[in-house]
Amino acid sequence: MKRSEINAALLRAMKTLKHWRWALPEWGYWTAAEFAADPQATAYLRAHQLGWDVTDFGSGRFAECGLVLFCLRNGIVSVEGERTYAEKLLFVEEGQVTPTHRHAAKMEDIINRAGGDLVIEFAAADADGNVLKDDVTVPLDGLPRKLAAWEPLVLSPGQSVTIRTGLYHRFYGRRGGGPVLVGEVSQVNDDNSDNFFLDPIGRFAAIEEDEPPLRPLWNEAG
Repeated sequence: MKRSEINAALLRAMKTLKHWRWALPEWGYWTAAEFAADPQATAYLRAHQLGWDVTDFGSGRFAECGLVLFCLRNGIVSVEGERTYAEKLLFVEEGQVTPTHRHAAKMEDIINRAGGDLVIEFAAADADGNVLKDDVTVPLDGLPRKLAAWEPLVLSPGQSVTIRTGLYHRFYGRRGGGPVLVGEVSQVNDDNSDNFFLDPIGRFAAIEEDEPPLRPLWNEAG
């Protein structure tokens, strides 16, 4: 992605936060210079994968296949004394898809915090990650909801769904409803090792630096 495209996505995300009166931790607003001025804090944030992330999943088509995230809190997997839970904010545009994936370790709640409707589709998988045609049952606000494989589940603001480990899912903002501010509450999270995509995603290329960064991303903030 171009840095200008990342910056534009971050500006839209921050506009969404302002509109819905959500505030981030102080370091969520730091510039690259402020990160460089506090290497101890930067090391902690990087180790815990905290802060901003913007991805097009290697598609080169961010508007159609991409996501902006902000990780608020997280631990480190298998490290004693670390948090065993994580929390993120996800910024999902109309029609913008996060590709089908599953987690081997993480169970999560996906919450529509504000904005438009979030559409999620599910499919069960066997131990080798092969898709099954079976119906799935997911807790919708804690109550069971039975769905056919890939049947869309629409979450309106305030609604949430629990996604158990191993369950394939993809999501996108319903067209015509506007962008969606999504919350994720989960077990401790490691994006480097616990995202298993159904279809291969493109290689994550280096950022094309066509303008200065508005905010560093968590995996480059140091």
